[in-house]
Amino acid sequence: MRLVTFEVATPVGRKRRLGTQTDKGIIDLNFTCAYQLKKAGQAQPYRIADAFVPADMLSFLQGEKNSMLRVQEAVAALKVDLESGKITVGEEGERLFYRPDEVKLKAPLPNPTSLRDFYTFEQHVKKAFELRGEPVPPEWYEMPVYYKGSHQSIIGPEEEVAWPGFTEKFDYELELACVIGKKGKNIPEEGAADYIAGFTVMNDFSARDIQKKEMKVRLGPAKGKDFATALGPVLVTPDELGNPHRLKMTARINGEVWSVGNSEKMNYTFVQMIAFASKEETLHPGDVLGSGTVGGGCGLELDRWVKPRDVIELEIEKIGILRNRVVKE
Repeated sequence: MRLVTFEVATPVGRKRRLGTQTDKGIIDLNFTCAYQLKKAGQAQPYRIADAFVPADMLSFLQGEKNSMLRVQEAVAALKVDLESGKITVGEEGERLFYRPDEVKLKAPLPNPTSLRDFYTFEQHVKKAFELRGEPVPPEWYEMPVYYKGSHQSIIGPEEEVAWPGFTEKFDYELELACVIGKKGKNIPEEGAADYIAGFTVMNDFSARDIQKKEMKVRLGPAKGKDFATALGPVLVTPDELGNPHRLKMTARINGEVWSVGNSEKMNYTFVQMIAFASKEETLHPGDVLGSGTVGGGCGLELDRWVKPRDVIELEIEKIGILRNRVVKE
């Protein structure tokens, strides 16, 4: 499935809902579950649907496998009705399906429980240390290190990203991220794939001049990153995505290709990242783990810099395009 958080106009204002993207539009998952429960004769279909398939992504992920299975069954049944033209609304007149032009996609997970960003692409790591005049530390080859970012500064597709007033060097970072869908601690590598709810595109925006100063005192990234991170446009489940370590990754600025890479160049896999992050620490549904920047996937490596009003497009094969415009007051 291609899970989304979408915003739609209602009589009481715009509301965010949980959905899945099809080639024809967006299916509302909460209302679809209620519709199928009603058809099955359940006395309180909406109450049960709210419990098992809440209308927001984080609550849905916290339902773990039970919620995912109910959604898969409900969507499969609804697709049959939609294709036959039998149904587009539920028993109470609620919309089950929307055309793409009727909704606005938001970050698939607007409120992660945490954000860990790893450093897994050797080409990017080598270039970053070269620019500092230092060799790659041998410890990088021993474990998949990460920093913790601000999980409360998330933006989504087509949203503007504000240029921080404290930087002169604004940058993008082309990354692949996974979202945890199952609670676990001390997770072994051989079972770690079962803890992944899905994958999305991530733009780890950076204020390079501030970040450089932070790194000189051996702390951070912190202020150089915490102002914004973009996720989107969808969260693709592992069964639909296939191998996450064979995906073409592309960055465009104002339509011009700046960066091209592939997730196959990651020195550490997502299951290794999960196993490491969960050592003596519990991972929760809604945690985000970023891959780090693909080689050549940022302006720092290219010595090309984003400017105000530029449009940044990050595209990852089988997931989609995450597009944001840079604005400066």
